[in-house]
Amino acid sequence: MDYRVILYHKQATSARTRFLKFSHDSVCAFKTIPKLAQITDGLAVDTVIHPAAVLKRVEEKLGLEAGILKVEADYQHSVEVPGESIQIILANITTMDPPFELAEEVGAQFICRSQYLI
Repeated sequence: MDYRVILYHKQATSARTRFLKFSHDSVCAFKTIPKLAQITDGLAVDTVIHPAAVLKRVEEKLGLEAGILKVEADYQHSVEVPGESIQIILANITTMDPPFELAEEVGAQFICRSQYLI
């Protein structure tokens, strides 16, 4: 099973929600979802990749402090592509403000929900 991580930041004072969009025009960290993907109904049945391990890798790759990302446990979905299932993990960036400088360093930007692209 493969995975994709969608990162978002919710402002503590205003509840403004922003998603991190990467240079490949997707909110999925590091790779897009394949064009042939089909959304599965309901929750992912067999989660074989533990989200904590995935978030640790994402924090390291982005240069984030350990523990900054928090998995949204209620969001357990996947998509099917020919020959495999891709787990979708939703993670909150728990800093007080969005890490704009870090986003810029990795070629990403924060966007509002209305600009959401997969």
